[in-house]
Amino acid sequence: MTTTNSATLLVARIFLAILFIVSGLGILAAPSGFAGYMGAIGLPFPTLVAWVIIALKVLGGLAILVGFQTRYAAYAIAAFTIGSAFLGHMDFSDQMEMTAFMKNFAIAGGFLALSVAGPGAWSIDARRREPALAHA
Repeated sequence: MTTTNSATLLVARIFLAILFIVSGLGILAAPSGFAGYMGAIGLPFPTLVAWVIIALKVLGGLAILVGFQTRYAAYAIAAFTIGSAFLGHMDFSDQMEMTAFMKNFAIAGGFLALSVAGPGAWSIDARRREPALAHA
């Protein structure tokens, strides 16, 4: 893999991850308020859902950032992002909600592309593979 490709994949990981890390940490500052919102939109077990979302955003975002188990984290966050589009942005009479819905799909597309491309050479995943390649 070229240095340019590795740098581009690192920048892509940073751009994708930072949104979820910052958002997850924001929810962590007031999890009960977020759980209340989850309950208000009709999700069962809103406190559990809130903590699962916090974990997915923060831990999944960090995994993407450092390139650890990148494909699995990318699939999980892509699925979450599509699900949240359908749960939270379905009021198509509101242009902002329609835009948020489409942005969620674009973000999910970025994660799916990352799942195919892999994290690049500047990642934990690449470092974990190096010893195996050296002995091949």
